[in-house]
Amino acid sequence: MTHSFALHIPDAALEPEPLDPAQIVSGTPEVTGKVVWESADGRQIRGVWQITPGVVTDTEADELFVVISGSATIEIEGGPTLTVGPGDLAVLRAGDRTTWTVHETLRKAYAITL
Repeated sequence: MTHSFALHIPDAALEPEPLDPAQIVSGTPEVTGKVVWESADGRQIRGVWQITPGVVTDTEADELFVVISGSATIEIEGGPTLTVGPGDLAVLRAGDRTTWTVHETLRKAYAITL
């Protein structure tokens, strides 16, 4: 995208992003998302991401996100446990090993730095 834009996040159409089965701890969570902007060097990414209920693990990139809908508990190995819901802003650090317990389908807008 080479110009300024606006996006109504709750209605944004998202595409399937298959999870690695090794990341699924319990349930049958499904992930969808949409990259809405990426820097020319690919190091900055902005987008929308959604996950249905279940428990998954991940290793994070530097990320700032705002929850649009849904709720989750994010356990950070060796760090705090975050409880997030609509309107919450969260920051994850590159290398954080996390366990996400998604209580209600969670949709977030994110900014990632690689």
